Amino acid sequence: MISFSNIHKQYGKQLIFVDASFQLNPGEKVGLVGPNGSGKTTLFRMVVGEESPDEGEVSVPKKLTIGYFRQDVEEMTGRPVLDEAIAGSGRAGDLHHELEDLHQAMNDPSRAHDMDRILARFGEVQEEYEHLGGYTLEAQAREVLHGLGLKDDQIDGDVGALSGGWKMRVALARVLLGMPDALLMDEPTNHLDIESIIWLEQFLKSYPGALLMTSHDREFMNRIVSKIADIDAGEIVAYSGNYDFYERERAIRESNQQAAFARQQSMLAKEQRFIDRFKTHAAKAGQVQSRIKALDKIEKIELPKKRQVVKFEFRTPPRSGDQVAVIEDLHKSYGARVIYQGFNLTIRRGERWAVMGRNGAGKTTLLKMIAGASAPDSGSVRLGASLSMGYFAQQSLDVLGADLTILEQLQQDFPQEGIGSLRTLAGAFQFSGDDVDKKIRALSGGEKSRLAMARMLYNPPNFLVLDEPTNHLDLATKEMLVEALKNFEGTMVFVSHDRVFLRGLGSRVLELGGESGTDRTPRVYPGTYTEYVRALGHEAPGIYA
Repeated sequence: MISFSNIHKQYGKQLIFVDASFQLNPGEKVGLVGPNGSGKTTLFRMVVGEESPDEGEVSVPKKLTIGYFRQDVEEMTGRPVLDEAIAGSGRAGDLHHELEDLHQAMNDPSRAHDMDRILARFGEVQEEYEHLGGYTLEAQAREVLHGLGLKDDQIDGDVGALSGGWKMRVALARVLLGMPDALLMDEPTNHLDIESIIWLEQFLKSYPGALLMTSHDREFMNRIVSKIADIDAGEIVAYSGNYDFYERERAIRESNQQAAFARQQSMLAKEQRFIDRFKTHAAKAGQVQSRIKALDKIEKIELPKKRQVVKFEFRTPPRSGDQVAVIEDLHKSYGARVIYQGFNLTIRRGERWAVMGRNGAGKTTLLKMIAGASAPDSGSVRLGASLSMGYFAQQSLDVLGADLTILEQLQQDFPQEGIGSLRTLAGAFQFSGDDVDKKIRALSGGEKSRLAMARMLYNPPNFLVLDEPTNHLDLATKEMLVEALKNFEGTMVFVSHDRVFLRGLGSRVLELGGESGTDRTPRVYPGTYTEYVRALGHEAPGIYA
């Protein structure tokens, strides 16, 4: 189907692929893994023809239809969300939009002279559209958009009025509706809540085509893929199984390679000792030369390539007062849409609140009001004594200095710290060696997220307010972050759709919006997120696992 044969790819001094080969077969569901910067997006771009290998061949059948969901969504404006989503539906989508244009032409008095041609074309388009099942397309589009969390007023409204995150969902719907032979998906869950993620899981499980995707959500990957393609130091290594199987198998392979390396080194040392001992003995000259030639022919085993994750340990933050934040009689609306109506909550020192809820329930709005980035219509958010706050949102990435390198940014943030300490900090967030000399403008979304998190946590505040902190983070960094935050001695309020993050850290649950999504009485659960799921029987509001 889609194959890569002995491809080489290099950017400047950075080798991306070295003699790499891989094949995506019909109907396969494959997870593409590797550290940030290893070449996952480059691989996608080569499939769709946006890039070419320096050497080797990428083979894609001419008649193969490909849907590519990427993180950088082009500008959308000027037509309803529904029409924008239908635009991805191949020939049927094109006909849908032509029918819309012809409808407008038939109602345009200035085109009365051309009406015979317009009506004739309308009949032709309508017949082909009906033959392709086009009249079920609108219902399918609504079903997909609803599954991804959009409501009817959004679906019928102008796509240009949506935020960037919602436009990402429309772009995802457009790709899914196309039902291509092969789907390429780059982090499809980044802007989805748990409800939409679970819907997408079910959609992809029943999708008949081939799937190649990246995802930093381990459970999402486990539930969908049956094969892993690991980009490892320029090579692509395939593992038959889900992500958990891949991790176990990779560890076994590394262990076996380590043992084989040790055995070979022992043998080589023994042979070298014989050569060194008898190289001046005439009687042994033939044996010595024979062994030297034999050693030259041996294929040397290399040590397994280690992906080191540097453990990050928090400095102890200053102790705050017992009451960290007190929310009293909070009211917040956006036009006619009421988000909070008389909401009260007290956040105490050491608590870790996981804020749950459907789209539009007010999760991000609450975090913004706690952080002071947004004001309530009435009521108050009072912060406690001796409090220092760290607020992470996607907007945190915008304050990084685009023309600085990673190391220069850290030096600017922490001028009193030595280079060694800052390199250790960078290394904990997967910036090692020459990585620290990368310009921030050249970083991927995941790299910028890691840098923003590193800046915030080096001298940690005692109150962390985190809005989707794991978006863009690769699995290794995310798991390091969860382990580090388990030992965090301060207080946390966070929104996350990542189940590893929720289960690892949530000690209290605030559920907004209720089962229907319209109930304005938040539910407070006084136990961990895991206990919440066990007690209520569902992962998220309205979703039953």
